[in-house]
Amino acid sequence: MAARGKYCQAYSIKNLREFSGRIERFETGRMEKQKGADGKEVEIARTLPDNDYLYLQQNYVVTDGIFKDESIIFGQVTPE
Repeated sequence: MAARGKYCQAYSIKNLREFSGRIERFETGRMEKQKGADGKEVEIARTLPDNDYLYLQQNYVVTDGIFKDESIIFGQVTPE
């Protein structure tokens, strides 16, 4: 079961991308459903445009949602 932390703050992706040393892991973000070439629905990792938002959790992990242990986009915590 997903765990919510006591605190998280939403930040624009554009601002989060200004930090050096970040490693974006899009494949671990939330999935989107799209129709494939054969008409069946398939799930793919959603794209993260600069005008979207991610969540900075209390443990400094950045997620694509409010839960601190799911959809981790930036998981490498550094002093910066």
